[in-house]
Amino acid sequence: MADWELEKIHEQNRVNELKRKVHYEYKRLQILLGAAGSEIKSIKKNFWDDVTVNLEDAHEAAETHASIRQQSELLSERERRHKHSIEQVKLLNRLEKTPYFGRIDFIEEEEKNVEQIYIGVGSFYDEESSSFLVYDWRAPISSVYYDYSVGPAKYEAPEGIIAGTLELKRQFVIRNGEIISMFDTGITIGDELLQKVLGKQADSQMKSIVATIQKEQNTIIRNTKSRLLIVHGAAGSGKTSAALQRAAYLLYRFRDQLSSEQLLLFSPNPLFNSYVASVLPELGEANMQQTTFQQYLNQRLGDFFDIEDLFLQMEYVLSSIDDEEYEARLEGIRYKSSQTFLHEIDCLLNNLKKAGMIFKPIYFRRERILSAEEIYHYFYQLGNELSLPARMNLTVDKIRKEVRKRELEERKKPWVEEEMQYLDKGEYLKSYRKALKNEEHEFNGIDSETQYLASAIVKKRFKSLYRKINEFAFVDTESIYRTLFEVEHKKELNHWELVCKQSIHEMDQGRLFYEDATPYLYLKDQLEGFKVNTRVRYLFIDEAQDYSSFQFAFLAKLFPQCKMTILGDPNQTIVAHGEMAGGTDILTSLFTEAETEKVVLKRSYRSTKEIVEFTREVVKDGGSIEPFNRPGQKPVVFTVKDEQQYMLCLEKTIYHLQGLGFQNIALIGKTAAESEGVYKELKSKMEIKLVKKGKSEFEDGLLVIPTYLAKGIEFDAVIILNASKDRYYLERERNLFYTSCTRAMHELCLVSIGEVSPFISGLSKDLFTGVKWC
Repeated sequence: MADWELEKIHEQNRVNELKRKVHYEYKRLQILLGAAGSEIKSIKKNFWDDVTVNLEDAHEAAETHASIRQQSELLSERERRHKHSIEQVKLLNRLEKTPYFGRIDFIEEEEKNVEQIYIGVGSFYDEESSSFLVYDWRAPISSVYYDYSVGPAKYEAPEGIIAGTLELKRQFVIRNGEIISMFDTGITIGDELLQKVLGKQADSQMKSIVATIQKEQNTIIRNTKSRLLIVHGAAGSGKTSAALQRAAYLLYRFRDQLSSEQLLLFSPNPLFNSYVASVLPELGEANMQQTTFQQYLNQRLGDFFDIEDLFLQMEYVLSSIDDEEYEARLEGIRYKSSQTFLHEIDCLLNNLKKAGMIFKPIYFRRERILSAEEIYHYFYQLGNELSLPARMNLTVDKIRKEVRKRELEERKKPWVEEEMQYLDKGEYLKSYRKALKNEEHEFNGIDSETQYLASAIVKKRFKSLYRKINEFAFVDTESIYRTLFEVEHKKELNHWELVCKQSIHEMDQGRLFYEDATPYLYLKDQLEGFKVNTRVRYLFIDEAQDYSSFQFAFLAKLFPQCKMTILGDPNQTIVAHGEMAGGTDILTSLFTEAETEKVVLKRSYRSTKEIVEFTREVVKDGGSIEPFNRPGQKPVVFTVKDEQQYMLCLEKTIYHLQGLGFQNIALIGKTAAESEGVYKELKSKMEIKLVKKGKSEFEDGLLVIPTYLAKGIEFDAVIILNASKDRYYLERERNLFYTSCTRAMHELCLVSIGEVSPFISGLSKDLFTGVKWC
């Protein structure tokens, strides 16, 4: 028997033994879980029976308090242990099926014994041998597996740098406790393992990449020193996956100081949140907070305006080129997204320190308590040396005092007596009981009762007014923002008057353009005091190329203390204002060079070699993108004569791809309108789903989806809808076309009605297979 076969038998025997130990521990924990669950139920059920309650004097009350606290702490401790055991059971369940994926043989300097380290998704400590049989992929020594070839190696441990020699690196594919394949390699992650993983079909959710983390990805994952980490990665380079593994690593590395609630991911859309939702739980960690920038804007401004979302803005930009106000809208989008507009608002704020604030009068029952002029006069009496928010808070105090005076006066008004007469019995009794509980109030007959009821009625009516005052509703932020569009013509803009007209018209209708939302919120927060978030310690921004300079500046003020991980690809910029390179400059200016690190991921793993070679030539600076050597078919470009042939071609292509066994197939359209049109034509002929904005759950199957919702997601096969010269011809749509094509893992088909897009015709004919549909 060959040495390699004997080695494989030896490794399988180790897996079998480990599987036995894991199973035993799994069963043991299951029994303990059942007992712990019963104990927790018992503590809850008998909580007050086990507490001594005596409130006769201060000493007894203190004893009672201590007894309650002791019982509460006992319950909390039992619940924490129970939760930890549940997580351990989940890990053991995973380890029993796939105990590990890698092995390194490492010998430290000045040591004689080689240590065999097996690496998996979690650690397993064997009490019998007092050793770790499996190390968590996030453990310090595990970094050697990702960062080094056979030879000299080192890793950073809590006690310092440990240097030594890596004598063997072995990789496994283990399923249900059986070694499917194993191989030794001298490189980071052997092509054979990557081939197996990347050759699989797409799934409805992103999977963990711990078995295939590359050295450059490991640099991102284990970075704990940089306050600003910028990752520029080609489509399919694994930047999002690396960011999620980074989150898991941080939760492991700082497990006594950091919780998942202190990590926040800004993702491109709710659909993407669903797509990545399983990664952290798969690694035994709770999901971090996830939101979109649109959701944040709606939460902050949704009570005041109907806010256009980014996708509606994109629909307009992509489909309304014949609109006579189109160029003005584009100009407005770019200007309002820029640092120039940010500086203009800062200038306005500086002027408002001296004059120009606009206030609303304070009314109660249509009677004025304070006029706008009175508020204005008091505000500017406070002096220029105080900041705007400080003066605003003092103004709130002043207004509350004036309102309080009016509240006392109102108790004697006829309307109060009228309301008192119409109190039903239930309301009366409720007020009466509340009065009895009020230690400061003593009833001395009917007059005292009447006074209390009058006070309660007036207080209830004034409650909403006090709330509005505390929320700065007396500040006319909208009118202040409008002043930005009432200034003289700007030389740098060709359509300034029309930009102003469009902006004001939207606000007249109770709406805000997407490009106005962040500047408006910035102005509002600078007036009232910024609503900074100090709880979030790590902020992740994905698809960062779709954020504007203004948005980056706003986020930097919103999260002043956290560390940021910025992920994006300039080649996938598909929005009118996107500018990742320039946009992140405003962030780099806030951090020192030592606090900032930039990582560039050039290799694309998602698509086959042929698809990457095709797509990288679409973008002008795509030459640096490196395809992973996973062979496949060349992209196919179909050219049809008319709409009828177009639909037939789509049908046959779909059936062909399904016949190849692909389950996740996407028909990607330029706009939502185009996607919906194709869906209506095909839905009666096959099982197909239309993905619209607002959809929050990603599904398997045959989908029709617009480009901007497909960002960040991968599919087995992609069909680009109408890749013609009539559809894709503007230079600014080149990145949009590239982004659509790079969603494909195994097969890419493009169908064109008539002459193909110049993005295709400009490529070498060797990069694709051209087919004329007859």
